[in-house]
Amino acid sequence: MKITKNLIKKIEKDAKEYFIGASGCHDWTHIERVRILALKIGKKEKADLGILELAVMLHDICRKEEMASRGKICHAERGSELARKILKKYKIGEEEIKNIADSIKSHRYRNDHQPKTIEAKVLCDADKLDALGAVGMSRIFLFAGHSGSKILYHGKEKELAKRKKNYSYSDKDSSFLEYEIKLKYLKDKMLTKEGRRIAKERSEYMKKFIWRFWQEVNGVK
Repeated sequence: MKITKNLIKKIEKDAKEYFIGASGCHDWTHIERVRILALKIGKKEKADLGILELAVMLHDICRKEEMASRGKICHAERGSELARKILKKYKIGEEEIKNIADSIKSHRYRNDHQPKTIEAKVLCDADKLDALGAVGMSRIFLFAGHSGSKILYHGKEKELAKRKKNYSYSDKDSSFLEYEIKLKYLKDKMLTKEGRRIAKERSEYMKKFIWRFWQEVNGVK
């Protein structure tokens, strides 16, 4: 079945239902930003834009469930299964469904599923890019507050990051710990040429912000 604009609109309506009451760091505005980035990168990488757009819209449909469980479920794996059920209602071909479902399953930073198709790689890059730059900084503060963190920083972020543990949803978690564990390395995880280009600039901005923050904390600036 051909993926038309009309079909995309119908599935978008379904997808939006899963974002009602979602945290601002993973609400529908996140999907909109990732969609813009994915289509931009996808055009350059010769991806199937119909498959890509559907994967983008459905990639975080179980994120709210993951946050409610405080990380006990993987939103990418659960979302991949749910996306299959949604897509089958519209009689989309099995090959297309598999590509979309696999793209969703492999987009997450913290799991062992590797993106294989170009659509999966583009989704993965676009999702990571939204965690970088000015938007990325805004989102990690919002995420920390939503997940229950009661501190802005504790000054031991670099030390804790070296221990290679997952501090998500713990009393040691902070936005700056998330940066030290994950965000400072995202630029090296990009899978497409255009993704790497955008990530480099956004990562530099974030690095300067973090440097400036600690300068102010220590009274240097």
